[in-house]
Amino acid sequence: MVGGRPVTGNLDFWFRNLMVADGAEKMEGVALNGWKDLPMELLLRIVSLGDDRTVIVVSGVCTGWRDAICAGLGRLCLSWCKDNMNNLVLSLAPKFAKLQTLSLRQNKPQLEDNGVETIANYCHDLRELDLSKSLRLSDQSLYALAHGCPRLTKLNISGCSSLGDAALAYLTSFCRNLKNLNLCGCVRAASDRALQAIGLNCRQLQTLNLGWCETVTDKGVIGLALGCPDLRALDLCGCILITDESVIALANGCPHLRSLGLYYCQNITDRAIYSLAENSRVKRKHVWDSVHRSHSSSNNEKEGLMNLNISQCTALTPNAVQTLCDSFPALHTCSGRHSLIISGCLSLTSVHCACAVQAHPRAGIGLADHAY
Repeated sequence: MVGGRPVTGNLDFWFRNLMVADGAEKMEGVALNGWKDLPMELLLRIVSLGDDRTVIVVSGVCTGWRDAICAGLGRLCLSWCKDNMNNLVLSLAPKFAKLQTLSLRQNKPQLEDNGVETIANYCHDLRELDLSKSLRLSDQSLYALAHGCPRLTKLNISGCSSLGDAALAYLTSFCRNLKNLNLCGCVRAASDRALQAIGLNCRQLQTLNLGWCETVTDKGVIGLALGCPDLRALDLCGCILITDESVIALANGCPHLRSLGLYYCQNITDRAIYSLAENSRVKRKHVWDSVHRSHSSSNNEKEGLMNLNISQCTALTPNAVQTLCDSFPALHTCSGRHSLIISGCLSLTSVHCACAVQAHPRAGIGLADHAY
């Protein structure tokens, strides 16, 4: 390949070497005289060995390559594109209509509404789409995706600060199969109104990132908890307006919750923490008598909260957090296994997990060295 363009002579040379290496120039009785004679499955297998830039280049080698790639390519990442990404999308989307996964993450804003509209017009099978840091996009893009890509299960629009909540609510009314949604930094889009729409329309939702969406209140989170019982991971870091009511609603309505981020949610008190612990006991229909017993069962670690970030939640007390840690054996404060993050909470340095007790049985609960 010279100057980014494939050299046909070299491709033919590689083809002949490939056939010689296989000891034959026929496949199931069919003469193979060049790339155009290879089965589509083999062409796609060869293409998969290269990167996404190579895929784009070889799609212009010949009719066989183009047809094979256009018909069979399911994944494409253009995040390597530093300039003119929008023009690239405009030219590729009509050709790669069978895409199911497309990543357009940008380090600097390039993508525009007409690029997303082209994707929506041609890529109707799209399941996963990453548009993060697309600062130039407007609500027009979400409206287009709602109509053109209703099969979306994963959407990342983190950092798309120009998008609004009405457009996001509209999107969820069409894309009802969403399981993974990243709204980190989408201050205008991630409102209580939008969260209530998500709770109403996206009952399969499992992962939601609302980091630094500062307008979110208890009203939105409660609507989410009521409508998304299969929620597994929720990031509320920096959602400074939420209170205990949000956490209590999640504890009651989301039995499969495994990861919860509450960093800098300083209105959270012991009441919320005890609610999480109490619901753990009710749902499992038994109370662990000690941290040692729960830690001895590997199955217990697969249940309940496995990650919790309560950094800078300065209203919490050691007794409440220790009770929570005892209730969820997968929460660790020990070195190398930090899944209970309590940095910035000096009052919680005495909180310990089962590992700390087993490593220092005589030290009791005063194991400050094991706190994060």
